[in-house]
Amino acid sequence: MIETTTPPEAWETLQHNSDAVLLDVRTTMEFQYIGHPVDAIHVPLMEAPAWQTDPNFCVNVIKALSANTEKDPKEQIILALCRSGKRSEAAAELLTAAGFKTVINILQGFEGDIDDNKHRSNIDGWKFHQLPWEQS
Repeated sequence: MIETTTPPEAWETLQHNSDAVLLDVRTTMEFQYIGHPVDAIHVPLMEAPAWQTDPNFCVNVIKALSANTEKDPKEQIILALCRSGKRSEAAAELLTAAGFKTVINILQGFEGDIDDNKHRSNIDGWKFHQLPWEQS
C-alpha cells in the first residue's frame, strides 16, 4: 500500500526535510501551461496523445533526481504529484516496485477534485491550498 499525504502536509515535509523532493508526473503541457509547484522536478509518467506509461519512467526519475543532488535517488523521500492523485499513485507504485524506499502519493494533486460545477481547484488540491506554484 502506498503512503499518502495532503498538499499542506507535503509542503511541510518539503520544508523540514532536505532529503524530500517533489516529483510532478503530469504531462509536459499540464506542467508548463497549468502550472506546477515551485521547485518540482518534472518527469512525466505518460504523454498525450498515446496516454501510455513511459517504459523508461523509473530510469528517467533516477536521471532527474541524480542531476539535482549527489544523494542516492532511491534513498530520497519522493512526494509524487499529478492533477488529482491518480497518476501519481500509479507512479508511486512503479517507483516502489523499482526499489525506491520512500514514495508518498499526494492526494488531491495539483488541481484537486471536481466541484459541483465541474471545476477544479475550488475544493482541494495544491492550488486551492495556496501553496507556492508557478507557470513555465
